[in-house]
Amino acid sequence: MLIVRLQVQNVDKPLYRGTYHCFQSIVRQESMFGLYKGIGSPMMGLTFINAIVFGVQGNAMRYLGHDTPMNQFLAGAAAGTIQCVICCPMELAKTRMQMQGTGEKKSKRKLYKNSLDCLARIYKREGLSGVNRGMVTTLIRETPGFGVYFLAYDVLTRSIGCEPDDPYMIPKLLFAGGMSGIASWLSTYPVDVIKSRLQADGVGGVYQYTSIADCVRQSVRREGLRVFTRGLTSTLLRAFPVNAATFATVTLVLLYARGVEEGPKDCELGPPNTAHHTQLPQQTQASSL
Repeated sequence: MLIVRLQVQNVDKPLYRGTYHCFQSIVRQESMFGLYKGIGSPMMGLTFINAIVFGVQGNAMRYLGHDTPMNQFLAGAAAGTIQCVICCPMELAKTRMQMQGTGEKKSKRKLYKNSLDCLARIYKREGLSGVNRGMVTTLIRETPGFGVYFLAYDVLTRSIGCEPDDPYMIPKLLFAGGMSGIASWLSTYPVDVIKSRLQADGVGGVYQYTSIADCVRQSVRREGLRVFTRGLTSTLLRAFPVNAATFATVTLVLLYARGVEEGPKDCELGPPNTAHHTQLPQQTQASSL
């Protein structure tokens, strides 16, 4: 919620001075429930996204055969590309819902009742292209983003090591997962800003950008290069705990499910029975990074 509002706010008449001020303003003007606008879309889509990423990444690693950092990147990139089919419409609905009724405790005129109604109205008005608005920028963000995500986790777990009987295994998993999420977001964050602006464009029937290049030109001309860091603080504050919990939870569940006696000697994740070494299947990302 905070991220989208900070990314797309009008620089000539800014509503928020920063992350904390944005949080305060939303709670004061729209109540605590304002922080959860658009939550329906991620709740519906993340299950499918994670299932796709889990399947694609695992199968890609088995196909590649060797558990190496480069293969982790390639498998993650493949997973990130395919899940965009669901991720893009989901984030479009989330963005439109979060922009609705900005600064109003009770919206005087609601364009959308919920996330499904939002997508249905967009499809009726703009067709399939409207529902997939921002698809190119989503692909540009997700493909390398997921690659960096899995690569960073692989490199970190190889570096710090964490055997099942290591008393510090869970803290190590949390650290590796959290830092992987941060690395992933930092690698593609400027693209996320442009994606959010393109998907928020057209709310109320007014379009400001004609293309990705036009959005980049207008944004840089009016706000300078700092436009590409808008909302970054909020993103990183969210990225560490979310991804730390995701990696640690999935790794521990898989370790428990397969049995410690058949599990890996460290906490790296990868396909079983590879020529390199035996590892757990890789898991998925928590959100759209």
